[in-house]
Amino acid sequence: MDFFVLTLFPEMVQAFFDHGMISRAIKQGIISGQTIQIRDFSRDRHHTVDDRPYGGGSGMVMKPEPLAAAVNQAKAESPNARVVLMTPQGESFHQQMALDLARSETALIFVCGRYEGIDERVITRLVDREISVGDYVMTGGELAAMVVMDAVSRLIPGVLGSSDSYASDSFMDDRLEHAQYTRPKTFMGDAVPDVLLSGDHGKIAQWRTRSSLARTFIKRPDLFEKNSPSPQEKVILQQWCKKLDSFIHG
Repeated sequence: MDFFVLTLFPEMVQAFFDHGMISRAIKQGIISGQTIQIRDFSRDRHHTVDDRPYGGGSGMVMKPEPLAAAVNQAKAESPNARVVLMTPQGESFHQQMALDLARSETALIFVCGRYEGIDERVITRLVDREISVGDYVMTGGELAAMVVMDAVSRLIPGVLGSSDSYASDSFMDDRLEHAQYTRPKTFMGDAVPDVLLSGDHGKIAQWRTRSSLARTFIKRPDLFEKNSPSPQEKVILQQWCKKLDSFIHG
């Protein structure tokens, strides 16, 4: 997977490429990451990239010419790359979208807007997809682009240490991940559940299923509307209901 990030602040994104999982994947040649400074494509001596909006109003709008030239530069290096605009008006980003992008795309060009936004003609002429990371507004698209790149990268084979490392992640099956514990055995008076120390992998798997189900039920019950409980999950839920009924009615 090749990532191109069109931005006025390449240092922000380069720091992302230079650290952690992403950096290791780049060094291994599994993915590549490149920043493109939009300002380099401005034609005037002041390197202007924004102007006043037609029709009046507050703020400034990013000019189409530098953006289009930056997109074309990235396209010249990767003709099949899809152009993605990070915007609160886009599709809501979620785990399935990350998985789809990791499986179907070989290169992504991220357009990171600033100011009041970008000229609409860039969107209609050059952008393939608009993506939002939430119903809120940030000062630029760089952080949002990094969120998408991080989520997509970890789903690409070889990026994580184990090929199944992401299989139990939250949202992979519309369930939250089970609780995790590490050493020490006791912390602030709380001990690690005995089953995790038993060495019985069957019982551990059952405990993790119950833990995942409990977390989902308590924190994100809406996920059950997206993916109904499996037969195994229904049995667990029914057991809980019986215990709750017994507790309430004595």
